[in-house]
Amino acid sequence: MKSGVSSARPAVPRPARIRALVAQDDPSLRLPVTEALRSNGYEVKELPQGNMLLDLVRTDAFDLILLDIKTPGLRQGIENCRQLRELSPRSGIVIVTRPEPREQSESESKIRGLEAGADDYLTAPFDPREFHARLRAVLRRVRPHEPLGALVKVGDLEMDLPRRIVQQNGKSIHLTRTEFDLLALMMQRPGTPIPHVQLLRSVWGPEYGNELEYLRAYIRLLRRKIEADPSKPAYILTEPGVGYRFQDPLAG
Repeated sequence: MKSGVSSARPAVPRPARIRALVAQDDPSLRLPVTEALRSNGYEVKELPQGNMLLDLVRTDAFDLILLDIKTPGLRQGIENCRQLRELSPRSGIVIVTRPEPREQSESESKIRGLEAGADDYLTAPFDPREFHARLRAVLRRVRPHEPLGALVKVGDLEMDLPRRIVQQNGKSIHLTRTEFDLLALMMQRPGTPIPHVQLLRSVWGPEYGNELEYLRAYIRLLRRKIEADPSKPAYILTEPGVGYRFQDPLAG
């Protein structure tokens, strides 16, 4: 398929029917994405006109929202994403779009989209397996009530979310509430760069966003507690100009 998605079923069965909204003006991208989702068990609603997006989300609930921030114009698309995050804080928001003609503008669009509240950013064409894996990763974060997300394990770190317990190699690590919330957010999104603004607003609250010294201080505290060598972190990596990324140092 030209869009880079397919109807191949993922290896991991889904425990419940998931509601997805595909908001795409471009039918050459919207239709194959919709087909791929439906063939994998999603309940999908198509929205070909982006100007109806916010009104629909105000009256209906979705587990996943896939939208294009570029079709109606970048500025309007970014603002739509920001308002979606405020209207539907428990939904997974994934930007699915065509590539920009210039690499620099593509990077800028991605950063703006993530800072506006998107959970992930996919540029067509993309590998079908990656497409479904990325959606499942977003769902694990936004649906913590499911057993799949109750226990999170990355490398030799294990986090029990309901009991708020963290262990490394079987030994308990004492974390403050803020340290726990920050680590939980990153551990549930391994391999995904998370912008400074999103980390601050998710952990400290919506009124935060510019207090980078808060974030840097807590990242240093976490590194001292979980890294073998805090000066050469293996878990919490810095993404220059973006934020931080949590990775599994034991993976491949």
